[in-house]
Amino acid sequence: MISQSFEYTAPKSLDEALGLLAQGAKPLAGGMSLIPMMKLRLTAPDRLVDLRRLKDLNYIREESNGIHIGATTTHQDVASSPLLRGKCPLMAETASHIGDPQVRNMGTIGGSVAHADPSADYPAALQALEAKVALRSTKGDRIVSASDFFVDTFTTALEPGEIVREVVVPIDDSGVGVSYQKLVQPASGFAIVGIAVRVRKTGGKISMARIGVTGLANSSYRASAAEKALEGKSGSAAEIQEAAALVAQGVDANADLHASADYRRHLATVYAARAITAALARIA
Repeated sequence: MISQSFEYTAPKSLDEALGLLAQGAKPLAGGMSLIPMMKLRLTAPDRLVDLRRLKDLNYIREESNGIHIGATTTHQDVASSPLLRGKCPLMAETASHIGDPQVRNMGTIGGSVAHADPSADYPAALQALEAKVALRSTKGDRIVSASDFFVDTFTTALEPGEIVREVVVPIDDSGVGVSYQKLVQPASGFAIVGIAVRVRKTGGKISMARIGVTGLANSSYRASAAEKALEGKSGSAAEIQEAAALVAQGVDANADLHASADYRRHLATVYAARAITAALARIA
C-alpha cells in the first residue's frame, strides 16, 4: 500500500526540529518502523521531521557516567563500535542480531527504542544494563530509566513533542560476562523470545545478575526473581536451570501465529539458560 500524503521537513538544527515536533509533527530517523506502518495506514502523520541528518544526535562516546549513544546512531554502528565491543559488549552483540544488513544500516537506536516493539532486541539489553534514556523537548531534558521507559506495547514514557536524545549504558570490566540469545522470527528478524544476561562473579560466586526479556510479554522487563535466584550461587548447571525456570513465572505471555503463550514461556526458560551459561563462560 501507499501511505497518505504528508509534508516532509529536514531541519538543520535540533532546536528547529524540536520546534516542529512541538507543533505536532512526527519524528523520522531510519524509517524502519514508521514507514511500513504508514504504508499499512496504521499511522498517518501530516508532517514528518527528518532527524537523520542532525550530526549532534549521531555519536558513540565515553563519558564519566557511561557510554552515550546518540539517537540517530545506526544499529550497524552500535554493532561495530570498538568502544562498545570493548566496554559494553552486550549492546554491540544485541545490535548485531537486529534484522538484516539493510535494516542495521538504516535503522537507528533512537527510533527502535521510541517505537517500543514488544519483540525488539534493544529493550532486553537496556533492561539488563539498567540503561538510562535521555529525552529532550522544547521544555528541556529529562532522564528516564529503561525500566520506566518501556510501558506497554508500542507505548513508552515519551511525552508529546519529546524525542529520544541518547541512550546511556554502563562501562563493564572483565569481571562481567554478557550474552544475548533469541529465537528469531525468520521473516522479520524480530525475537519470538530474546534474553539478555549480564553477570558478575566475585570470589567464585555470582555477585550481580541482570536479566532482560523481550518478545514474551507486552513489554520488555527485568526477570527479578531469576536474578535473585542466581546471586550468591556458583552458577552450576542445576542452579542455572532453577533460575531460568523463573524467567517467565507469573508473566502474561503473548500468543500469535508464531508461538503460543505456553511455547513462549518454554522458550524463555530455554533461552535464559543458554544466555546465563554463555555469559558466565565469558567472564575473564
